Amino acid sequence: MGLSITHLVILLVVVVLIFGTRKLANAGKDLGQAVKGFKDGMQNGDEKSKIESDAAKISQTEVHTERDKV
Repeated sequence: MGLSITHLVILLVVVVLIFGTRKLANAGKDLGQAVKGFKDGMQNGDEKSKIESDAAKISQTEVHTERDKV
């Protein structure tokens, strides 16, 4: 009941005939840009959380320093 290589080739030919190579190329390009945007967003989110945690550490250090002065 599984798909053999010949089934996959026939399915690919039918998809190309229905959509055309230009639409498939554009869809692939759009998908690639979406994945790249997602990765960039994840990296920026990690950097933002690191900056926020660093800022929290600095503010805690400043509070401890002010307590030591008193």
